[in-house]
Amino acid sequence: MKIVLPSGSAMNSPEFLFGSATSSYQIEGGADQRLASIWDTFCGIPGKIRDHSNGSVACDHVLRWQEDVDLMVELGLDAYRFSISWPRVMNPDGALREEGIDFYIRLLDRLNEHDIRPFVTLYHWDLPQYLEDQGGWLNRETAYRFQEYADQVTKEFGPRVYSYATLNEPFCSAYYGYETGMHAPGLADRAFGKKAAHHLLLAHGLAMPVLQRNSPDSLNGIVLNFTPCYAATDSAEDEQAARIADETFNQWYIQPLMDGKYPSIIDSLPEVERPDIIPGDLEIMAQPLDYLGVNYYTRAIYRADERRSFVCLPPASQSLTAMGWEIYPEAFTGLLVSLNRRYRLPPIYITENGAAMDDSIENGRINDTDRVKYIQEHLEAVNRAMEQGVDVRGYFAWSLMDNFEWAEGYEKRFGIVHVDYATQKRTIKLSGQSFRDMLSRRKHQAVH
Repeated sequence: MKIVLPSGSAMNSPEFLFGSATSSYQIEGGADQRLASIWDTFCGIPGKIRDHSNGSVACDHVLRWQEDVDLMVELGLDAYRFSISWPRVMNPDGALREEGIDFYIRLLDRLNEHDIRPFVTLYHWDLPQYLEDQGGWLNRETAYRFQEYADQVTKEFGPRVYSYATLNEPFCSAYYGYETGMHAPGLADRAFGKKAAHHLLLAHGLAMPVLQRNSPDSLNGIVLNFTPCYAATDSAEDEQAARIADETFNQWYIQPLMDGKYPSIIDSLPEVERPDIIPGDLEIMAQPLDYLGVNYYTRAIYRADERRSFVCLPPASQSLTAMGWEIYPEAFTGLLVSLNRRYRLPPIYITENGAAMDDSIENGRINDTDRVKYIQEHLEAVNRAMEQGVDVRGYFAWSLMDNFEWAEGYEKRFGIVHVDYATQKRTIKLSGQSFRDMLSRRKHQAVH
């Protein structure tokens, strides 16, 4: 089994970027070389992490980063998406932590030496604990602290970065972190979710002009995750339930950026759940974007409910990942096409797409044919959207390597590279080999 690009697809062009992605807390380790983040604190709360683990060592990337760049070279990646650990690079007084800055500069320089384009995410969920102690994303001031962080870091990195994303998946930070409590900082209050989301989107809007000023030659944008919402039946009630779910979980995060307003469901929220919007906030959020990062994994199915606006149903098929997520690439095409019709979008990069699978090692090989199939089907789904006019410029497989999968700990593996956490040995899986071979064929075709 191998990954094959659709014949005639724009993905075959050398201009289309293929890469893989990680995030700081999930792979770096080196906890003794940075300040505490909300995930350090959260992992210390009994029962929050499925296997009782944490990210203090993770994939030991802080020490093994050169080996990991060598892996990217071996895979033939055009680009690498990773995030900066805010508590690694800044002190509570706003002063830079030089050791942390130097680590990322060495990484950026090595990537550029190998013509691997660095896609840098400034915030992938690991808020410094010192800011959470002051209210975290429920505190409007955190948005301004993020603006200062973005300013200092981009000045230090200079022209080394090909692309910046302000935030990764603000939905997850706000909803899972402040409304359900499934993620750090573990607050669980319906009154908190939309308030945290507003300050995250405000932080994005405040940072964008800073990025454009300090790094005018990089592609500057944001990464949003989308879970397309399907109605359980074609009844008007279920269709309405799916629409409300879509506005709650998906459109809430993109409509302010594109249209300068929240979805209409804001008018139906109880006053206590509405964000604290100050005049001018929505204008700040709606900054022009050089690109939009889209993360997609699965869809969700909803039906109407008398007590609540909607209820999410179990997956409709038995084709599931190890996370229990339905494998449904058709929804990926539908998502991209619908967003393109609804909004005046900038160019799109697929910044995350992948699957956790129950990998097994046999004779030193990881034959993850199910992951190869997943990637193949989802590349085809992206290509179908491109054929319908969606301007997609790149695709990043999640994840470069197995890592700390948040509340799941180390029990779920998304990597195209296997990590033995006891020895830190990296082994390229069949999916990684297939990804590499596809890129090699593409480059060979471009030459000839």
